[in-house]
Amino acid sequence: MIKGQQINYQSQKVSILKDVEITVGYGEFLAIVGPNGAGKSSLLNVLANEIKTDNKKNIHFKDKILADWNLEELSKHKAKFSQHNAQDIPLLVKDVVMMGRYPYFNSQPHSEDFKSVEKAMIETDVIHFQNREYNSLSGGEKQRVHLSRVLAQLDNDVAHRLMFLDEPLNNLDIKHQYRTLELIKKFTENGNTAIVVLHDLNLAARFANKILLMENGQVLSHGLPEEVFTEETISKAYNFPCTICKHPVNDDTMILFG
Repeated sequence: MIKGQQINYQSQKVSILKDVEITVGYGEFLAIVGPNGAGKSSLLNVLANEIKTDNKKNIHFKDKILADWNLEELSKHKAKFSQHNAQDIPLLVKDVVMMGRYPYFNSQPHSEDFKSVEKAMIETDVIHFQNREYNSLSGGEKQRVHLSRVLAQLDNDVAHRLMFLDEPLNNLDIKHQYRTLELIKKFTENGNTAIVVLHDLNLAARFANKILLMENGQVLSHGLPEEVFTEETISKAYNFPCTICKHPVNDDTMILFG
């Protein structure tokens, strides 16, 4: 789906990403994890074509150089959820979600656009306040509205769509954390791909089928959850001791710090 080779990125002469290599296949749910400042969000932004770098030709999306894509066409193949969204948007919730459909119409949305918006709001459990002012919502509710916007944007017949999500669980209660991850997991069916920055390693181990662990702007480990999440590797990345054990009920991997 997407491949990056020798990705480097600097900001204000500070090296953020250093020779990062990444390949994400069709149908993968890749969780990018690592300590604060590891370069997780920067890597996501580079892959999503939102940061200008000197190595754009090193990133290929669907076997085509990312920089060569037509932006309007690209917006129907990939969408991004950012951890920092505008807090002051003087629109109704349904109108914020409709922003995800802008690539599909010029002046007025069509019936298909309204259907996509309604479907996305139902999936993210925000349909009941579709007519409320966006600015009246809590932080977690706003998160779900923006997830709706991303889902609405990718509601099309394009084969193999790609979703980028930067810390989508921020401000969400436990129910909506799980519901969001289940939605992302469902999206990856039929060859779609999701690349998600997560902080909760246990949720990453449970839902993602691939893990990319970063440290100091570099890839420390990349592979299956059971390959990446070892006591030695995690303790090294976070500079903090951890223990790996199995959940007593479902046999999932559990990571305990301290």
